[in-house]
Amino acid sequence: MESQETKRRKLLNLLGDLPERNQIPAAKPLAVHDKGDYLLEVLLLSGEGDEQIPAYFARPKETDGKLPVVLFNHSHGGNYHIGKTELIQSSDYLQNPSYAEQLTAMGYGVLCMDMIGFGERRGRAESEIFKELLWKGQVMWGRMLFDSITALDYVMSREEVDPSRVATLGMSMGGLMAWWLSALDDRIKVCIDIAAQVEAESLIQKGGLDHHGFYSYVPGLLKYFSTADIQKLIVPRSHLSLVGNHDKLTPYAGLGIIDEELTKEYAEAGVPENWKMVRYHCGHIETAGMRAEACRFLQTNL
Repeated sequence: MESQETKRRKLLNLLGDLPERNQIPAAKPLAVHDKGDYLLEVLLLSGEGDEQIPAYFARPKETDGKLPVVLFNHSHGGNYHIGKTELIQSSDYLQNPSYAEQLTAMGYGVLCMDMIGFGERRGRAESEIFKELLWKGQVMWGRMLFDSITALDYVMSREEVDPSRVATLGMSMGGLMAWWLSALDDRIKVCIDIAAQVEAESLIQKGGLDHHGFYSYVPGLLKYFSTADIQKLIVPRSHLSLVGNHDKLTPYAGLGIIDEELTKEYAEAGVPENWKMVRYHCGHIETAGMRAEACRFLQTNL
């Protein structure tokens, strides 16, 4: 039987030619804004070559000891102009207050960066980026994951951060990033995904491939991994999934497949309490119940 590390390497190899990784990425501080209840740092993180990745780091004004941190992954929704701004100003389908306000009030630091093609990194169509990278032997989702790992490297390098208490959270594309990143990097201790359980075979059967953008399609993936297979790489770490039964982007039949497989995997690992899927009678939105459940899960497990 293959080990988790062997499976991680196989999964990583499907993500195309990735850039060389700097263990401690440089960060250029641009400004610190007093947002009333928290402080917001505006940063540029070093990316591939000479690229600099715009990011926000929100932190409580007062801390007691080392700071637990959440990597917040912004959503897609065709809102290419938003990007990291979703951290400080919720999208239409997210609850208020913003996650920056919510999480800093709970005592967490929060980092969010612009994914390629979004926010201050926009300017080219997603399809154009995807096609160019494909020609060059690269995968758009691989590049986005590489940037997220870079952000994690940066967070770990901050002296006020407790490296043993790092979580990741997001909705939709941000939720996909949460469970993919957690599967690939075991420095993530808690994973929370919202409206992001896309079981691939169920999506194909329902004719729902065009509900999702080009960004997340990885060549050859289904030859080796199902959606549940990827998420099994998170076991035994804590994983909460918040889903809507009427969400067309996450087919209903697929939710049951994922829940059944992960429930079994966590039980066999001796930590059944570390996996939880909670369903809501809604579509592709974050409900007040989802927000409350996410906050409880973080407080319990981080």
